[in-house]
Amino acid sequence: MKILLLNSSYRKDGNTARVLECIKEEILLTAGRQGLSAEFETVSLAHSDVQICRGCRGCFDRGEKSCPLKDEVPGIKERLDSADGVVLASPVYVEDVNGIMKNWIDRMAFNNHRPAFSGKPAIILTTSGTYSSKHALKTMERAFNAWGGISVGKDRFRTGALTGKEDIKIKNLKKIKKLSARLYNAITHKTERYPSVYSLIYFKVQQKYWQRTKDTWTFDYTYWKEKGWLNNDCSYYTRNSAGWIKIKFARLLGSIISGLFT
Repeated sequence: MKILLLNSSYRKDGNTARVLECIKEEILLTAGRQGLSAEFETVSLAHSDVQICRGCRGCFDRGEKSCPLKDEVPGIKERLDSADGVVLASPVYVEDVNGIMKNWIDRMAFNNHRPAFSGKPAIILTTSGTYSSKHALKTMERAFNAWGGISVGKDRFRTGALTGKEDIKIKNLKKIKKLSARLYNAITHKTERYPSVYSLIYFKVQQKYWQRTKDTWTFDYTYWKEKGWLNNDCSYYTRNSAGWIKIKFARLLGSIISGLFT
């Protein structure tokens, strides 16, 4: 399995990096006990060339390749594409993700229209000197879910100004084990086969929207059509094993929500 660690902290060996290292070690231990291998890749968003979104809408109207900014965002997306699972991590600044993480989310906004990470599992974490609210976690979770991914776990880590890795591990061992297990199990047991009600509803809302606006959003409509997602009997981005009652409920509620915005 291949897991991508996305860290938006500017501090190369700060609290966020140390929590990620603890997560990595725990997954490696679990994989080793089961005779499996795990490969990790870390992307430091703060030390990558991720320029500020200009809001030109080129990625929406003509595809992400038309973006006038030539930086590392396409390469980071490719790494995310090839990963079996993802960890999104950000320090909390003023009760939200830091500007580096938010800018990367903005640059990836075209995935709201053309979800490229359908069924991909992720765990989401934040670090802060004191207990922050859950707002920063929700910022990352909502973005990733909108891109077709599945958030299988999230939590906050209270770390102080700078805490040693072993101290972080001792104080947060339960959280580390829980998050690591959720991502590991999601990858090995194919979580995309069992999407949540929220994910099914979100798919239906998008499906109804693109079915109605094909003349306005030609590029996105074509993307959805080629994926087969516009067919009325399609209930999710990938083949899944969700129960028919769950699917029926999600499709009904998704249709009602979609109708409120037309």
